[in-house]
Amino acid sequence: MYQNLNPSTVLSPVPVVMISCRGKEGELARDNIITVAWAGTVCSEPPMVSISVRKSRLSHGMISESGEFVVNLVSEKLAEACDFCGVKSGRELDKFAKLGLTAEPMEGLSYAKGIAGAPVQLGCVVREVKELGSHDMFLAEIVSVRAKEKLFDSKGKLCLDRAKLVAYNHGEYFSLGRKLGFFGYSVASPEVRQKRMGGGKRGSAKKKKRK
Repeated sequence: MYQNLNPSTVLSPVPVVMISCRGKEGELARDNIITVAWAGTVCSEPPMVSISVRKSRLSHGMISESGEFVVNLVSEKLAEACDFCGVKSGRELDKFAKLGLTAEPMEGLSYAKGIAGAPVQLGCVVREVKELGSHDMFLAEIVSVRAKEKLFDSKGKLCLDRAKLVAYNHGEYFSLGRKLGFFGYSVASPEVRQKRMGGGKRGSAKKKKRK
């Protein structure tokens, strides 16, 4: 049985990110951070993302003016700062200063800066803006990406599971849990599953022992 609800944005879980931005001049020519849960990948060639921001937000004006922003992925360590940036306005205080965060230049961007300490940063240039109603959607091309060195294994592979990322689920923050599978695991051979997931042989051994 199901219970019907009014149409609403209950798509969950979603990534929660800290968007850092900066305008060009006047009041907008300063670094700011806004928390966004409405963000996503929209294209792979060229690599593009979207974020949706209310017109009333200070960051909306900054991004509209400079045409730039940085998507900073959120780790467990940054979770509380992320929440703070979602409930406090940049018109009231300097979020970087209040939280003890540092803004660092991003390759390919002239105004927006990344948040030092974020596990992964995506420098984005706005290509199109869509007015949707309560929010405007900024469609942007990813022009630069950098990740903490500790997230790479000995072969140079980026291992995002090491970042201890956070997701947003219907008004609450959660750490990503145990790995259930990998892309294509539903059709993978037992050998590939064992290699990618581990534990298969140990589990079989335990079952035999119990018999």
